[in-house]
Amino acid sequence: MKLSRSRGLCLGLVAVVLVPALAHGAELLTADGAVQIALQKNPQVVNSRASVLDAKSSFYSSVAGVAPRVSASLSRSGSWTRNNSGSQAFGSLVTPPSSYDVDAYSTTPGISASWSVLDLSALAGLSAARQGLKAARLSQTSTRNDVALAVRRQFYVVVQATHLARVNSEALKLSRDNERRVRALFEVGSVSKSDVLKAQVQTAQSQLDSLSSAHQITTQRIALASALGLGERAMAEVDTALTVTPTDFDEAAILAEAKQHRPDLLAANASVKAAHSSRLSARFSRLPFVTTSGSATFNPKSTQKTRQFEPAPEKTTTATSKTDKVYRATIALNWDIFDGMATDAQNASAQARLVRAQETYDALNRNLAAEVQQALLSYREAVETVAVAQSAVESAAENLKLTQQKYNVGSATILDLIDAQVQLQRAENQDVSARAGVRIAEAGIRRVSGRND
Repeated sequence: MKLSRSRGLCLGLVAVVLVPALAHGAELLTADGAVQIALQKNPQVVNSRASVLDAKSSFYSSVAGVAPRVSASLSRSGSWTRNNSGSQAFGSLVTPPSSYDVDAYSTTPGISASWSVLDLSALAGLSAARQGLKAARLSQTSTRNDVALAVRRQFYVVVQATHLARVNSEALKLSRDNERRVRALFEVGSVSKSDVLKAQVQTAQSQLDSLSSAHQITTQRIALASALGLGERAMAEVDTALTVTPTDFDEAAILAEAKQHRPDLLAANASVKAAHSSRLSARFSRLPFVTTSGSATFNPKSTQKTRQFEPAPEKTTTATSKTDKVYRATIALNWDIFDGMATDAQNASAQARLVRAQETYDALNRNLAAEVQQALLSYREAVETVAVAQSAVESAAENLKLTQQKYNVGSATILDLIDAQVQLQRAENQDVSARAGVRIAEAGIRRVSGRND
């Protein structure tokens, strides 16, 4: 009863993962389609876009340090003085004591501007920010390529798991047929109880393999959905086509292509240039800098009304002032002679940034040839593994055929037949893994060469 229940559960799981859940004509998810989804929704890609925005913010701040500033204003002011009493002195002349109220109003439209005409530190900082923005954009491209590689790898892991589940399901059917056959032979006395027990063990092992491979499909689909930035239920069925077309890659050509197009290498180079400019900016901050400012006021108007009530008699006077234009201009030479070691701290920080950026760039250059060679070796190994695996499948299939013929004429035992079937299953599993390995190695070559997504 337990065996029957376990068989039913195993077959149910295999049917769930192997039968497409989409309606007829629904579009399958291909490797390229998965990459396109990931480039929009993957968290690493989203964070890289945010990093570019941060770099833009730094660039705009640097532009503000060297660009002119212009502002316009229109002001209206008033003042009211009540019961002001006493004398006023104008030089040696002192007015008699008096009491009065004053109401004054003024309207002032104007425009003002300022500009750091010659600030070498700010100009070098602008160059650093520009290179930093370039590095951020190239780093975003590098992140996209890394995500594309990871998604392609995980995609073919899902494909591999699906094919392995199919192979294990077929092996389970064969194991059950063999177990029934051995039981029938045992009942007529042709085989021993030990042969029956071995057949049962083989069936149980096939059930475990089938259950594990069925669960593995769901596990790997969840991992792929996470890389895509989707929920597993929202992800379409995966296209399980696993064709392999060997390609002869030229190592020298790929290396040359990588040197020209690898975004992480270009980003590291831009970071070195940005660090050089930052260090230059820090050194220039010790030098004097020139600033200019100016303002213009157009048609300012003011009125003042004074009501004097002491000494008697009370009298009221009104004064009006109007000016056509007022211009002001300033040019200044500024020099931070001592800033409490702030400039020294800025120089040390810039030097440290340059050292780190240079080492990163040098390390990428040193390892580039080795990365290309390793990627090609992995690809060639995978292609050779496919050839060996296919040969093993052909040999195992021929061996099973011969063993079946021997068994039919009585020159081979049922255990020999089971062993031949197990060998074929293992060869088919290795063939599936090898073909998936080729597609993963191809993705690695795309990544190491710096090709576009």
